[in-house]
Amino acid sequence: MSLTDKAIEQIRELIRTGALPPGSKLPPEPDLAAQLGLSRNLAREAVKALAVARVLEVRRGDGTYVTSLQPSLLLEGLGGAVELLQGDSAALQDLMEVRRLLEPVATALAATRISDAQLAEVKRHLDAMREARDDVELLNAHDAAFHRAVVSATGNESLLTLLEGISGRTLRARIWRGLVDDKAAGRTLAEHEAIFNALSTRDAALSQAAALLHVSNTEQWLREHLRSGEPPLFGTSVRK
Repeated sequence: MSLTDKAIEQIRELIRTGALPPGSKLPPEPDLAAQLGLSRNLAREAVKALAVARVLEVRRGDGTYVTSLQPSLLLEGLGGAVELLQGDSAALQDLMEVRRLLEPVATALAATRISDAQLAEVKRHLDAMREARDDVELLNAHDAAFHRAVVSATGNESLLTLLEGISGRTLRARIWRGLVDDKAAGRTLAEHEAIFNALSTRDAALSQAAALLHVSNTEQWLREHLRSGEPPLFGTSVRK
C-alpha cells in the first residue's frame, strides 16, 4: 500500500468511526496533516482522491466537507466505469449476466413494495413503449425507464444505482438487437406486459420469473450474435 493509500485509509477511518460524519467540515489542511501524522502533500493528495470518489467535497474559499455519503452519490461513478468497457464483447456479456442476477430479484422485491402510484408510473412507460414500437431508440429509452420505475419501487437506492450503471451499457446492445431483429419489438413488449401484469397482482415469484425470462432472452440473443462476430453499435448514432 502506497503512502497516499494509507493517508486515504486514515481519513476514511475518521469517517467510518463518526469522527467526521456526513456534512462535517474537515480541519484545515495543516491541522489535518498534523492530526494524522502526515505531510501536507500526502494529506492534500488523499483529499483530492476522496473528492474524486465523491466522499469529500472541496468548496473553494470555504473548505472541505464530507458529502452526504448517499449510495446514489458514491456509486454514480459506476456508469462511467462501465462505459470504459465499450467495445469489449466479453465485458458486455459479463454485464448482461450481472443484470440477470440482480434485476429479477429486484423485480420480485418491487412486487412486494410497489404502490398504486408507482404501478401507474410503470404502466405509463409500458404504454409509451407500445406507442414507440416502430422507433427502436425511443422504444428502448422507454424500456430503460420502465425498468428504472420498477427498481425504484423497491425503495433500495443502492440497488437502483447499481442497475442504472449497468443498464446504460446494455441499452446500446438492446438498440442493436432492435435494428437487426424485426421481431424484437413485439417480443420485448410481450415480455414487459408480463412483468407489469405480475407486478399488478403483487406476486413476487411471478414477477421474478417474468423478469428473468425477459433478461435471459435478451442475454441469449446477444450471446448468439456476438458469437457470430456481429459487433454492437457502440459509440455511434443508430436512429433510422
